[in-house]
Amino acid sequence: MQTVSKSRTNRAMPWLWAVTLCVLPSLSPDVISQSAAPEELRAGKNFLATRVYTEKEDQEILKLFDGLRVTDVCDGMDRAGLPNRGLMDPAIHPSWVDTKTYSHRIIGIALTVRYVPTNKPWAETRDSAAFDKWVGQWYSTMSSEPFVPAIRPGTVLVFDDAERVEAGTIGSNNIMSWKLKGCVGVITDAGARDVDEIAAEGVPLYLRQASRGIRPGRNEIESVNRPIECGGVRVEPGDVVVADGDGVIVVPRAAAAMVAEYALVTLKTDKGQRKDLYKKLNLEEDSSVK
Repeated sequence: MQTVSKSRTNRAMPWLWAVTLCVLPSLSPDVISQSAAPEELRAGKNFLATRVYTEKEDQEILKLFDGLRVTDVCDGMDRAGLPNRGLMDPAIHPSWVDTKTYSHRIIGIALTVRYVPTNKPWAETRDSAAFDKWVGQWYSTMSSEPFVPAIRPGTVLVFDDAERVEAGTIGSNNIMSWKLKGCVGVITDAGARDVDEIAAEGVPLYLRQASRGIRPGRNEIESVNRPIECGGVRVEPGDVVVADGDGVIVVPRAAAAMVAEYALVTLKTDKGQRKDLYKKLNLEEDSSVK
């Protein structure tokens, strides 16, 4: 950010102060001083703030997005001055698709998780009991799931994972436990295992590819609810995430209401036009036009 000199500040016109007062309240919660002592830097320092929202605030925003599709939201992002923002790499795709009730779709609030590749050695060859002990220790100390207590109704888990490592961070067992706590879907820029079972379980999952291995010996937990990169876009805790057969889009929380308002108009217009075409083509109405 450019520093304004004192003399220049004194000459600022009244309108400039008005603009500043309007802008700063919306930006200040996200800004952390970018200066730090060497000791702080060596200890590790985050420069992006994590904004915290209440469950009530999340539910109010989710109501605005009810029934919206990725394409509707994309149009809303254009209206909000955010063209081509938030659109994940098309390689991040639904693991399974339901074209009857569209149960594979996701509309949720981002809870972010970051795993990184490990640089620790693999376990030596050992008997089954010793190997299981090593696996258990890794899960509990290096590659655990500390994000679970933060899951609540409407949460979508978004993973920035070790893309090139065969680490099935997500599987048919733990994904159901997350759903039990209120998770509406999972998105990862890496892989998941047990994808056949996950499809049978009906838990929405978007991924880059299937991964066969387990986490121990492959990745480690790095952070929870920090700004991450997933599918080539920035995802912040509290952002609105919409996913369907057209891919995944992330809406910055600050623009969510504006995006949803315009997206809803797009959806209603599209439904009305397609409903007329259904009649002309003698097609039975489905849930996409109701």
